[in-house]
Amino acid sequence: MKFRKAPRKTVTEASQTFSFTRRAMVLGGLQGGVGALLAARMTWISVAENEKYQLLAESNRVNLTLIPPRRGWIIDRHGRPIANNRTDFRVDIIPDRLADKDATVASLAKLLALAPEDVEKIHEQLEKAAGFQPVQVSDNLTYEQYAAVSVRLSELPGVAPSQGFSRFYPAGASVGHLIGYVGTASAEEYKERKDPLLITPGYKIGKDGLERSFDKALTGTPGAKRVEVTARGKIVRELTTRSDTPGKTLQLTIDAGLQEYAGRRLGTQSGSVVVIDCSNGDVLAMASMPSFDPNSFSDGIGSLEWEMLSQDDHVPLRNKALRGLYPPGSTVKPMVALALLEAGIPASDRVSCGGAMRVGNTLFHCHKRRGHGALDMRGAIAQSCDIYFYTMALRIGMEPIAAMARRLGMGQQFDLPFPSQSYGTVPDPAWKMKKYNEKWQAYDTVNATIGQGYMLANPLQLAVMAARLATGRMLTPNFLMGAKRTPAASLGASAEHLFTIREAMSAVVNGGGTGGAGRMTIPGVLLAGKTGTAQVRRITMAERRAGVRRDASLPFKLRDHALFQGFAPFDNPRYAVGCILEHGGHTIRNQDSAPIASDTLSYLFDPQKATEKLVELEKTWGGTPAERMAAQMAAFRVQKGLETALTPDQMNAANATVAAVANASTPSANESNAAEEQD
Repeated sequence: MKFRKAPRKTVTEASQTFSFTRRAMVLGGLQGGVGALLAARMTWISVAENEKYQLLAESNRVNLTLIPPRRGWIIDRHGRPIANNRTDFRVDIIPDRLADKDATVASLAKLLALAPEDVEKIHEQLEKAAGFQPVQVSDNLTYEQYAAVSVRLSELPGVAPSQGFSRFYPAGASVGHLIGYVGTASAEEYKERKDPLLITPGYKIGKDGLERSFDKALTGTPGAKRVEVTARGKIVRELTTRSDTPGKTLQLTIDAGLQEYAGRRLGTQSGSVVVIDCSNGDVLAMASMPSFDPNSFSDGIGSLEWEMLSQDDHVPLRNKALRGLYPPGSTVKPMVALALLEAGIPASDRVSCGGAMRVGNTLFHCHKRRGHGALDMRGAIAQSCDIYFYTMALRIGMEPIAAMARRLGMGQQFDLPFPSQSYGTVPDPAWKMKKYNEKWQAYDTVNATIGQGYMLANPLQLAVMAARLATGRMLTPNFLMGAKRTPAASLGASAEHLFTIREAMSAVVNGGGTGGAGRMTIPGVLLAGKTGTAQVRRITMAERRAGVRRDASLPFKLRDHALFQGFAPFDNPRYAVGCILEHGGHTIRNQDSAPIASDTLSYLFDPQKATEKLVELEKTWGGTPAERMAAQMAAFRVQKGLETALTPDQMNAANATVAAVANASTPSANESNAAEEQD
């Protein structure tokens, strides 16, 4: 099949001219359209969006930097600073601006003479940091160090030196659990709040304690600084600065001198002391030791120090005053006695103590194995006779005892400005049925009567109980000066009954009772109180046959808790105290609960005399908390192989601390007898 060929098109000069002219017109139209669009866009940018791009251009030329506000001071009842601010030079790293992380950190380590563990911590924080969240390199720098970094900023992109203020706690570890500490906001906190202030170098927020609870009030208004910079970020000149506005000052009911004294007086023990003003419930001191130095946390605690604190069996990271729960032991006996009186049991009724009493199929012993003989209520409290309270409690049952315990503040949830607290337990038949679906038994009453079994309390509740027994009013603890409060209601107990209890508590300390070691040396001032021992575990018969007879023979964690609650002066109560020593075991006489509570109250009557005594005592157990912590840290570094030896001062402090602990294992004959009688 043949296809016809298309006729050949004849190209003429006229057709070529027409084709060229048509294409030129289309191309010209397209060019004109694009030009018009560009002109329109340029007009829109230069006229309609003039302000926007002017601001962008200005931001390239001028940097606006927030100035972190100074935190408000925290002061004591007399106006003395507990937490304030000090001027310092610091260096931070902004992760998103880093060019070479390893080289930058290495340069800073050389310029600032950073320790290897500090360099390691910086690398760890850079890995966890998000975006522009600052990572602290170092603070409290000298001016020379600050200047050395500042002149090299063009070589160190991402490095942000600054002059500002850092948080400072003059009393150190003594206020660690009370005040808490501040720290850099975490990535999670920034994502939640989206506040640019949180990623401003030098700005820190409250992380624990009162610093956290009152963070909003303590945080002021940030300032701002405008500086002209080059395209490479080098500062040309400072344009304008708006000063920051400091946060509000927070005044506490705490007595700073007493707070520090209480922390120091606890010595090498693990425990807490709380002191309350009997006139209105103001908390004058709430020390929990051992503690951490909040200055270390605020400056950015190192991994080595954190590891040391975390491994310490005395648990320095826990606030024992509010979060520690312990069986209150015999400190509840005045409360039980008041319940007996209110239930109609005469104080003159006597019980014969032979050293043991059978309840059901169990033999319950008195702490004095040979027995106390016949005792009335006063003698039973003074000598802490268990058999008396077993017998009397079984007469009235647990309900009136539990009701009195609650009236005296045990198990009560107080309205306190702290992130968390533990409330303890006041057991009764209804509680046991609800908790364990079991009926209350006679042995439960016997255990609870001497503060064992299910009963739990914290040191603050112990001090509240002492304050209510001392005043007959339902005082509640308060930490803020000027806080609005309603007058404390009456406890509802007979004045005669309360006098009987107070007189018996005076006999505990001043009348040959179990608390004689707590007798005060202030002329005309008598301390009334009650000692207590809370058993952690029973010493088994096998252990007894092996020679284990008392707490001094047991490891620290297996020793009994040592407790004391009381008030002074006995005849006109002004101050109440609660003291609990975790696994104290009444093993070191000058570091027992009664002497610690007594000396702490003595400070309120004669600070100079009390301090002189404390200084002498501290020489025997390794110095102040700061000195012992420094020795502990140095020893830990040697243990980790980071140092080869301790300095002479560190060695002396470490030896003194070890000797103080060793004394617990080898008490003298007199101390052994005293410990055996303590309950």
